[in-house]
Amino acid sequence: MAGSVKNNPQNRPPDNDWRNTLYTIIFEADTPAGKLFDEILILSILLIVIIVILDSVRETSALYGDLFYSLEWIFTILFTVEYLLRLVCVGRPIRYATSFFGIIDLIAILPTYFSLFLPGSEYLLVIRSLRLLRIFRVLKLAKYLSEADLLIRALHASRRKITLFLFTVLNLVVILGSLMYVIEGGESGFTSIPKSIYWAIITLTTVGYGDIVP
Repeated sequence: MAGSVKNNPQNRPPDNDWRNTLYTIIFEADTPAGKLFDEILILSILLIVIIVILDSVRETSALYGDLFYSLEWIFTILFTVEYLLRLVCVGRPIRYATSFFGIIDLIAILPTYFSLFLPGSEYLLVIRSLRLLRIFRVLKLAKYLSEADLLIRALHASRRKITLFLFTVLNLVVILGSLMYVIEGGESGFTSIPKSIYWAIITLTTVGYGDIVP
């Protein structure tokens, strides 16, 4: 995880290295610059997820399709640069690249490039919502990420654990709904990502209404 990268001093470049300053900005949420960087990153992720969802709606895609496409590539390039900077500023790039957040960072940028060869895969950009897990580092709640297995027993006693639970479910609903949109398509009633997310929610919370069936 990114937190483990941060907490391991062996991953920090030497103090007199320019990479050390970059490391502080990217990985240290305790500093003003680091917190600002993470807040901008989280806002960017939210924006691109919203753009992808809106682009799946036929009406909005017809009106703003070109704008959505341009913004998608702009954000993808920015996230690619950010990922490369993370690899550059850590002492052990391979260790970060194979960590939880390193893998998520890589997965977040691949769908746009895959869309050049596999039409439809760009909608899997909602996987970027997983990167919002960084918000727990910004809010100094990273330690609660390891307590997911205690949520059922602690749900009534911990507001922070409730927040983590709801956030995790929201991520799953968005990702699974988007997968169903790509797999099933409009022929089965999955005409947009919001409708597919709606199906995922009613399937998760009830036995389903039967209005949308895979």
